[in-house]
Amino acid sequence: MGSVDALVIGGGFFGCEIAVELRRLGFARVMLCEREAGLLRRASYVNQARVHNGYHYPRSLSTAERSRANFERFVADYGFAVRTDMVKLYAIAATSRVNAGQFASFCGKIGVLCREAPAALARLFDPDLIEAAFLTRELAFDAVALARSAAQRLADVHVDVRLGTPVRVEPIAAPARPVRVTLPSETIEAGLVVNCTYAALDDVGIPVKARLKRELAEMLLIPPPRDIADVGITVMDGPFFSTMPFPAAKLHSLSHVRYTPHEAWTEPGHGNALPTRSNAMAMLRDAARFLPVLAKVEPVRSIFEIKTVLLRNEDDDGRPILAETCVASPRILSVMGSKIDNIYDVLEMLRAHQWKESA
Repeated sequence: MGSVDALVIGGGFFGCEIAVELRRLGFARVMLCEREAGLLRRASYVNQARVHNGYHYPRSLSTAERSRANFERFVADYGFAVRTDMVKLYAIAATSRVNAGQFASFCGKIGVLCREAPAALARLFDPDLIEAAFLTRELAFDAVALARSAAQRLADVHVDVRLGTPVRVEPIAAPARPVRVTLPSETIEAGLVVNCTYAALDDVGIPVKARLKRELAEMLLIPPPRDIADVGITVMDGPFFSTMPFPAAKLHSLSHVRYTPHEAWTEPGHGNALPTRSNAMAMLRDAARFLPVLAKVEPVRSIFEIKTVLLRNEDDDGRPILAETCVASPRILSVMGSKIDNIYDVLEMLRAHQWKESA
């Protein structure tokens, strides 16, 4: 039976970064298993590609402050994969939970750019539906560029990457012993297992105490109208929408608070949720009420993924990381982040941990 010092399950952005970090921390033999045929193919790709700077969380100051703290760091570290030439607007709907004054005050508290949008941009919105529009600083990342970089960095530190490799953690017989994990062609023992499977967090044989909410989510990809080709727009705060540059496909994404989620569940296991319809036209119709330049847009395609959040943060929009040691074995750690910049909080947690007994 083969063995490794550490096994990372899941080849999304978090899994790749964690595998590299474990090598830096002294784990000699690190394996990363990803069930897809390539890295960053699932939730790391199917999202708004937003590099958060705190604006999105006026009802969760702690999340906003963490995003603000990590934003410039992410742009500096991954600038090769960040679109920095875009303009970002936050528009406050007339029926928003947070009015324009409150939003501006919130931005002042966390120290981010928030200025009245220039008239040429403010005119993009229906004035009867939008109270105010603000010029902000928020960027978009290219998941394909991140995947290429991750593959090279994993190779540079000699992580054993296994693509197309689903795994199953076997029941724990002795908590102090290495963890036995079944791969398609072999069974191995791992001194440490880090579970980074996001929507499948409790579906690889690892029990998770934290209550999770999952949503089958639809993201629409559209050709941006000329007026917003280099502009990202988020309408706050309620059942509204965002349209952002999506650099990986050289299109814009469109997501909608009301129409992006197709179904939601809190039962363990990610299930086999598959879309039975598209909400593309409903998204476009509603978004065009606020942003008329979208009225004649023809959608290119929809991409679907299972979005997962901690149930305790459903109402306040908070997005803390989950880092949970398995009750059955201290050698198993489940990690989930909801925003790409959460990676710095995860890496700090790994560096602060005493790993000698696990390795």
